[in-house]
Amino acid sequence: MEILRTPDARFAGLPDFDFVPEYATVPDGDGGSLRMAYVAAGPADGPVVLCLHGEPSWSFLYRTMIPVLAAGGLRVIAPDLVGFGRSDKPARIEDHSFARHVEWVRCLAFDRLDLRAVTLVGQDWGGLIGFRLAAENPDRFSRLVAANTGLPTGDQPMPDVWWQFRRVVEQASELDVARLVQAGCRAELAPAVRAGYDAPFPDARYQAGPRAMPLLVPTAPDDPASEANRAAWAALTAATTPLLVAFSDGDPITGGMAPVLRGAFAGARGRNHPVIAGAGHFLQEDAGEELARQVLTFVRTA
Repeated sequence: MEILRTPDARFAGLPDFDFVPEYATVPDGDGGSLRMAYVAAGPADGPVVLCLHGEPSWSFLYRTMIPVLAAGGLRVIAPDLVGFGRSDKPARIEDHSFARHVEWVRCLAFDRLDLRAVTLVGQDWGGLIGFRLAAENPDRFSRLVAANTGLPTGDQPMPDVWWQFRRVVEQASELDVARLVQAGCRAELAPAVRAGYDAPFPDARYQAGPRAMPLLVPTAPDDPASEANRAAWAALTAATTPLLVAFSDGDPITGGMAPVLRGAFAGARGRNHPVIAGAGHFLQEDAGEELARQVLTFVRTA
C-alpha cells in the first residue's frame, strides 16, 4: 500500500483550530501501518465524547464544538479518518473499504486510546462508522448521538440528491473539497475556512479517500458491507443505549433518516430529540455551538 502524508506546513494558521495534534499507529490491513491523527481536549478524567467526521471533511469540522464540550467537563477525542485531515492517506481508491475504515477507527479508539463509556457523536460517515462500532462493541459505549447520518444496508434506495453527489465526486476531473463542504452548509464559509478544508490535500494524489467514500456506501443488498450493516441495525434497534437524534432542519441528503432512527432504535424512544435550526448537512459548521450544547445536556441527563 502506497501511503502519502500531508506536510505539516499545510496546517499552519488554521482559523480557530490551534489544538495540538496527537498521533497513533494502526495496522493498514495490508501488512503495514498507518498513522492516524486526533485532537484531544477537556479534562483527562471527564466523560469521553468521540466526535467522528465524514466525507470530505476532517476534525477541523468540530472546531466550534470542541471548546464548548471541553468547557462542560467532557473529554473530547476528534480523530481524522484515514485518508483525511492529518491522518495518512492510502494513495489508491481500492485501498479503502467500509470494513477497513471501521477497523482503523476501532483500533485507534479502543486498542490505542482504550476509550470507555464513550458518547459517540457521528455525522455523515462518522455515523456509518460509529454505528458499526457501537453495535460490535456495545460494552464501550454509554450514549449515541446521530447528527445527519444513517447506516445504509443497500436494501432501500438512496435519495436522488445523494446519487448526484456521488456522480460529482466520481466523475469530476478535479475534486474541489472546499466547494463540496460549502455546498453542504447554509452559511457562507470564509476564505480561511475553505482553505482549512482544502489543507489536507496538496494535490489530486492525496484525494483517494474523498474519492472512495461515496463508492463504499451500500446501494445494493449484496454490497460487501450490507451483511455487517444489517447485523448492526439488528443490534442497535434492540439495544437500550440512549440515542439522541440531533439532525438539522436543512439536509436533503440524510434528513429522511431522522424519523427512521427515532422510531426504530429502542434507545431513542421517549426522548426529546432536537432539530438544529438554520443548518445544512454540515451542521457542525452552521450551528456547532448549538449542537455541542445539545450533546452536553444529553451526557448530563441520559
